Amino acid sequence: MGVITPTIRGMPDGLRVEELSAQSGLSVDTIRFYQKRRLLPPPVRDGRVALYGPDHVERLARIRELQGRGFNLAVIRRLLEGELDPADEPLVAAVAGAQRGEPLGEDDGELLTLAELSERAGVPESILEAVAKEGLLTAQARDGVDVFASSDVELVTAGLRLLEAGFPLPELLALASRHHEMTRAIAEDAVRMFDDHVREPLRTADLPDDEKARRLVDAFRTLLPTATSLIAQHFRSVLLEVATEHLESVGGPEELAAARAEPEWGTAQ
Repeated sequence: MGVITPTIRGMPDGLRVEELSAQSGLSVDTIRFYQKRRLLPPPVRDGRVALYGPDHVERLARIRELQGRGFNLAVIRRLLEGELDPADEPLVAAVAGAQRGEPLGEDDGELLTLAELSERAGVPESILEAVAKEGLLTAQARDGVDVFASSDVELVTAGLRLLEAGFPLPELLALASRHHEMTRAIAEDAVRMFDDHVREPLRTADLPDDEKARRLVDAFRTLLPTATSLIAQHFRSVLLEVATEHLESVGGPEELAAARAEPEWGTAQ
């Protein structure tokens, strides 16, 4: 659906905002919020009364459908205004699904509120809020509520094990924040490379939109796990290398011998 003009075609009296709310299943505040974010065109004015038409009803249904597929409001606005190609929509859906922790190629993923994530991971909400503030947990907005991917449970429980091992929370958060900043910079470069060398050539290719979309999604589903594995393996190798160097400089003979006896440790040599 491209740009629409505010009309009340086929509906002589139009709909007041309360009637639009009842018909769309969205609150009046949500409808006005969408107008403020330029997702919904302004109503037609009849004196002091704002009237909405079928185009507004259709637009709200489309917004709800895209939100249900995991699209954020910024992307939804660009899709509705025609700023993104039709071929981009399945790619956005694939990215959103992967962000929720879905296996690549599946459509449904469980989303958890902060309270639900806290209960499943066994970590107080206050700690999760601190972790989210550092950018280590990414919330997604759904109907005005922040939700998290079910895969974040594993991330949080891994962090809990570090705390149980004796890592101080402030230092662990500071280290994780530095890692987040550096990782984000690398990720931005990787996304630019994907855009320059995969997406843009496909966008300008003489292919039907559905074929462009299929190839884009296939490329994403191939490259995401590959890039993730490469980066994770490299970090692990470097971490073990630094740990070995540290033990060689400060560790006793027994510590160093025990470490080198570990098969996984030895792979970093």
